[in-house]
Amino acid sequence: MIDEPRSGCPVNAAVEVLGDRWTLIVLRDIMFADRRHFRALQRESEEGIASNILASRLRNLVAAGLLTHDDPGAGRRATYSLTEASIALVPVLAELGWWGLQHRPTTPELRVRAERLHEGGPPMWQAVMEDLRERHLDRPAGKATADSA
Repeated sequence: MIDEPRSGCPVNAAVEVLGDRWTLIVLRDIMFADRRHFRALQRESEEGIASNILASRLRNLVAAGLLTHDDPGAGRRATYSLTEASIALVPVLAELGWWGLQHRPTTPELRVRAERLHEGGPPMWQAVMEDLRERHLDRPAGKATADSA
């Protein structure tokens, strides 16, 4: 994780947190596949992330304020939760998925989410974000904060 940004550019600020080949994949799996435990993130990802890389990305995402991590104690599985900042990335991931579908090779079974998010547009993105707030922030439906409005 970089402490001092290379510049004050907003795109650079986002790229410094999100711009490696695994970070958005980890967030995608937590958001859309509800993989909230280390083992599920490692074993169930289509891309096959190595355990050391996953551990590093999870640490970085927690440090950047995009995930929280509970520590349930010995012998219990820790759960990762999205924050408001990471939930706000739903439209970004929807558009990125649509771009990938339009401009890169994809498989029929893995293009469905991108197609549905594109077809549903902003109303669907908002619904997904509300659902994520309920599940990850323990916020009742319709109770968005000023930050999320």
